[in-house]
Amino acid sequence: MKGFFRVLAAALAAAGEKTALRRFIYIGFLLVLVLAEFIMFGKARRTFVFYTTRGNELMVESRMLERTGSRELNVRRYVEEAVLGPVSLDLSPLVTAETVLESFLLRDGVVYANFSALAALPPLAEKANLYHNLLTLKEGILRNFPFVRDVRFFIAGNEAFSDKFRGY
Repeated sequence: MKGFFRVLAAALAAAGEKTALRRFIYIGFLLVLVLAEFIMFGKARRTFVFYTTRGNELMVESRMLERTGSRELNVRRYVEEAVLGPVSLDLSPLVTAETVLESFLLRDGVVYANFSALAALPPLAEKANLYHNLLTLKEGILRNFPFVRDVRFFIAGNEAFSDKFRGY
């Protein structure tokens, strides 16, 4: 086995002198690393688009979340990430920082999300509008998950903006 490593080291040293072969070796090494990471962690990830605000301006962030076999869990993780707020400090959160997603349900293409009572307080950002922020979250869910037909938000068990959301 020691002979194999000596021959491999000699071949790599000789190949290092040739630029094209050296680049090929680097690319091959990176591919082996990526494959090893995928095999070790086994996480299939998907990039999601998150909508946040800066004043009245709509901003877009993208994040990678672990994919699961459950549609409900995928949407739930998306909503939990959106409640946590944006990654960038320049952007405004959609709901108050201490808001918690208390319950979540996806049935027949309809998302039911119940937030804690703190969600009723407007975020500290300038010109923050809770209706506009929840509508932004709703649109984010509908765009990222085409199997979702409708979204209904509840704050402390009471439906939020039921007439306005239905008319939208």
